[in-house]
Amino acid sequence: QVQVVESGGGLVQAGGSLRLSCAASGTSFSINDMGWYRQAPGQQRELVAVISRGGGTNYADSVKGRFTISRDNVKNTVYLQMNSLKPDDTAVYYCNAKVVLTRFPANEHNFWGQGTQVTVSS
Repeated sequence: QVQVVESGGGLVQAGGSLRLSCAASGTSFSINDMGWYRQAPGQQRELVAVISRGGGTNYADSVKGRFTISRDNVKNTVYLQMNSLKPDDTAVYYCNAKVVLTRFPANEHNFWGQGTQVTVSS
């Protein structure tokens, strides 16, 4: 089984920065895409940023130029550096890992972290 655990959320003033981390652990697996999603109260979960195993990235328009996603394939860890934060960035941030289990290489599975709260005050 694979576990995905986020860390790094918190309370910050508008214009400030936070760095989120997410580590996947387990045995006999590899990870394709890793990404960050967020869900604000009363809203649907939305994609923030995604990074492929090879380092290709994609960002939501609302965070382009402010957020940077990166990953360490050796540590099975993905990061989200968030700069110039705005109150609209307030949400629970979830890490997603698209995992291939060694025993079942033809299938890809979605694993989610428990979420970490990011609150940006004005």
